[in-house]
Amino acid sequence: MRKRVRVPPMGEKKQTETLVNFWYVAEGEAFQAGDDLAELVTDKAAFNLPADEAGKVVAILQKEGAKVKEGDELLEIETA
Repeated sequence: MRKRVRVPPMGEKKQTETLVNFWYVAEGEAFQAGDDLAELVTDKAAFNLPADEAGKVVAILQKEGAKVKEGDELLEIETA
């Protein structure tokens, strides 16, 4: 099943932008549940975005350095 991974809620009401700092995966790459997919940076902290389940990256929808907000699509994945 194909799914889109989105920017999760950051819990900061004043936070408006998040930076896609680094991708840990590439298109076509398989990953396991719990593997880090990306590093996201807000104006207050950096954190890793882990995979909820195992799968394969179909498409990366945001480039490193892109500014995104809660709910924006980051990548498309294929899961079992």
